[in-house]
Amino acid sequence: MATGADVRDILELGGVESENTGTINKKDIINSDKKKSKKSSETLTFKRPEGMHREVYALLYSDKKDAPPLLPSDTTQGYRTVKAKLGSKKVRPWKWMPFTNPARKDGAMFYHWRRAAEEGKDYPFARFNKTVQVPVYSEQEYQMYLHDDAWTKAETDHLFDLARRFDLRFVVIHDRYDHQQFKKRSVEDLKERYYHICAKLANIRAAPGTDLKIPVFDAGHERRRKEQLERLYNRTPEQVAEEEYLIQELRKIETRKKEREKRTQDLQKLITAADTTTEQRRAERKAPKKKLPQKKETEKPAVPETAGIKFPDFKSAGVTLRSQRMKLPSSVGQKKIKALEQMLMELGVDLNPMPTEEIVQMFNELRSDLVLLYELKQAFANCEYELQMLRHRYEALAKAGSIGPLSVEGAHPDGQTGLGIEEGKGDTKDQIIDVVGAPLTPNSVRRKVGGAEQGALRSPTQMP
Repeated sequence: MATGADVRDILELGGVESENTGTINKKDIINSDKKKSKKSSETLTFKRPEGMHREVYALLYSDKKDAPPLLPSDTTQGYRTVKAKLGSKKVRPWKWMPFTNPARKDGAMFYHWRRAAEEGKDYPFARFNKTVQVPVYSEQEYQMYLHDDAWTKAETDHLFDLARRFDLRFVVIHDRYDHQQFKKRSVEDLKERYYHICAKLANIRAAPGTDLKIPVFDAGHERRRKEQLERLYNRTPEQVAEEEYLIQELRKIETRKKEREKRTQDLQKLITAADTTTEQRRAERKAPKKKLPQKKETEKPAVPETAGIKFPDFKSAGVTLRSQRMKLPSSVGQKKIKALEQMLMELGVDLNPMPTEEIVQMFNELRSDLVLLYELKQAFANCEYELQMLRHRYEALAKAGSIGPLSVEGAHPDGQTGLGIEEGKGDTKDQIIDVVGAPLTPNSVRRKVGGAEQGALRSPTQMP
């Protein structure tokens, strides 16, 4: 019969009390899991030494803390080489047999291993022997169509023989050409003669009504190309530096041209905005006053965004203060804000008036017009400064004798007539000063900006 010790061993139970008594207690059965966990926690844990790589440490112990095997073992996990699947058929025999290469004309005999079933077949790599089909002409065709006073028949035959031997590699043909027996020819001369004969023979032998692809060689273009390439290669360092300098100057000219076009467009927008605002005010004064506020808002003509200040519309639901409509938007810069405050102080207008409906509308329109006036005067000052600078440059060139004197006052060096100060007041908006900007020094830029700001702040009540 099984004793209590046997049952204890089967259930992996232990204990001093149970061993002494030889019986199984209730505590032994209930606390069996805790005892197992204590045994597992008591197992030793090995830490990887500092400085040892993880791969090297993994070779010392596996997951079960077993020593690594001394010999490689084949496991089902991971990749392994697939065994060759040998069939039951007989192995095909191989033979040491001779072969000739059709690409060779000397009849050389070579030997290699080959399957016995392929005996007598052509050499498989002979298909890669691609040759150029050089046309062949007869004596009669040469005398009737191909005769040339500059070329003899013997020289033409020699050229076509080299073309067949070297597969139209004309540099090699020119190197192997017999210059002692025949006239000295260039590569372009050889190409021109060869392709001229090929085109003639194609025209003669072609069937009527067929589209021909006749090869054409332009010898003159090829000679000019090589001459230009030789000149480019034989440039001195001074010439290379001069060319780079000219390229940089060309880029600067293109940049200044783009800037000039942008300034012209900005000036055109400002003039259009000023004219639109003026026409809008005149139309509002002439129109009869009707109490239709909503209709007035919808029937207002569209004013460009660059026309002064664009105040935000407070149409959202909720309570808003009327004074919020008098706040300047964030798109207005600090310089414009300071200039606007100075112009309002010169006009004697309060900076923060009583925000009634009429005062808010008129005050916003006044500030929008003042900002537009400021931008127009600044653009006018810039154009006037650049015009004076071009006049000084033109006078300096005229004194040097490179160009003639000015025939029209205010004319540009390229023959276009510029607008003077008085002409700019009376002419239409389509006549815009076309200025070719020159590279400015930092001092000239400071004088230019300073003069523009002083001119814009001088008299705010007069339009340029």
